[in-house]
Amino acid sequence: MTPEDLPACDHPLVTLRRLQRDDARAWYAYLADPAVIEHTSWNVQSIDDLLPNFAACEADDPASPMRLAVVLREGGQLVGSIGFNAMSPQHRTAEIAYDLSPVVWGQGVATSIVQAVVDWGFRRLGLLRIQATVLESNQRSIRVLERCAFEREGYLRRYRLVRGTPGNFWLYARIAELA
Repeated sequence: MTPEDLPACDHPLVTLRRLQRDDARAWYAYLADPAVIEHTSWNVQSIDDLLPNFAACEADDPASPMRLAVVLREGGQLVGSIGFNAMSPQHRTAEIAYDLSPVVWGQGVATSIVQAVVDWGFRRLGLLRIQATVLESNQRSIRVLERCAFEREGYLRRYRLVRGTPGNFWLYARIAELA
């Protein structure tokens, strides 16, 4: 994926680039913050827990996850990640996932990057459906998805383990507009 192939992010604070193994330390630093993972299913105990994510994203399989780094425009510091999990080239669907460091919370970054990646997924990747699963307690992420025109489709009881406890999730989706 060349820089020209990446989603364009017009937020004045951040931009997007490929996630690199060198980002592991910064990624782990904010994912180790209890406030960051409180309303997510992340369960990282060390930097090593992130390594399978890099390997999966580096695979050549079109169904492999795709993850991008969210970096500050000034200085290039990693402050988040965003991408697609559960890619299905056959059905042209994917699940969006994202996380941000508290240093950029409340500044419109999540809405901006989600909108950019969703638009890119429809336009560049030809996706027809992008969905998101969000822990029922994650009100911030629910607001981001709703601002980005995702619609709530269902309630998934005991859908995913959240640090050992079954968690309930909302299912959201956005459908491509067909011409």
